[in-house]
Amino acid sequence: MISLREVLMRAEADKVAVGHFNFSDLVSFNAIVAAARDRKLPVMVGVSEGEREFTGVAQAAALVKAVRDEFGYPVFLNADHTHSIAHAETAARAGFDEIIFDGSALAFDENIKQTKKAIEAIKSINPSILVEGEIGWIGASSAVLDKVPEGVGILTTPDEAKQFVEATKVDVLAPAVGNMHGMLASMVHGNVQKRLNIERIAEIKAAAKIFMTLHGGSGTNDDDFKRAIKAGMTIVHVNTEIRIAWRRGVEAGLAADPNEVAPYKILKPAVEAVRKVVSERLELFSSK
Repeated sequence: MISLREVLMRAEADKVAVGHFNFSDLVSFNAIVAAARDRKLPVMVGVSEGEREFTGVAQAAALVKAVRDEFGYPVFLNADHTHSIAHAETAARAGFDEIIFDGSALAFDENIKQTKKAIEAIKSINPSILVEGEIGWIGASSAVLDKVPEGVGILTTPDEAKQFVEATKVDVLAPAVGNMHGMLASMVHGNVQKRLNIERIAEIKAAAKIFMTLHGGSGTNDDDFKRAIKAGMTIVHVNTEIRIAWRRGVEAGLAADPNEVAPYKILKPAVEAVRKVVSERLELFSSK
């Protein structure tokens, strides 16, 4: 099967992006895969440390392997926002395709130091795993927030990006370019949208010269998404939008029949809600 690196190389050449969507249950996982297969597009699925604790590391890997074995489909598994080398090694041994070692909360020099150690540990287990590093603070929670977290809004500089990439030899870089994890309540209601610094994205891409990921994509202006991808973003993460769709779908399923007790009947609207969000985002990210 085609590798994740090859998928990213093709996306970069075509100036499109690969959609990355988080899951923590079978509802979201099946919906993401179904939407990608409908669109005939490769897709990345991610589980953060918290999500992995809920799903199980080996279990998440087994779900992805099952789809590959049955359909031969290019779905790739990412260990999202991994903060310790031990957790990174566990994901590597389980067969993850990408691991994000997130040292963005550390001082810059310490982030470089720890990321280098993580890359050495991961590549010693499987050299083909892509390792992503993150610089710049964009918050930490894919949740509905009351206010913008302190420190969010300071952009990564091209010099920082160049120094980080050259020192660590990461495969993928996640910078701060106006993006933010989570969504404000005003964004959920559609009154406000996130806006990205497209010029800075292009400058960082020129300096870093590697694949780049846009984290915290939920609630971003559609045109900014398209411009960011053309400027150099090859992977785009969406999580909070998935979680909101999931919750609304569950609430709709419960409301439709308060006496129903079969989970697969209650959860059907949640599957459809998540599938719709993923399908729309995949269409946007793949448009040329």
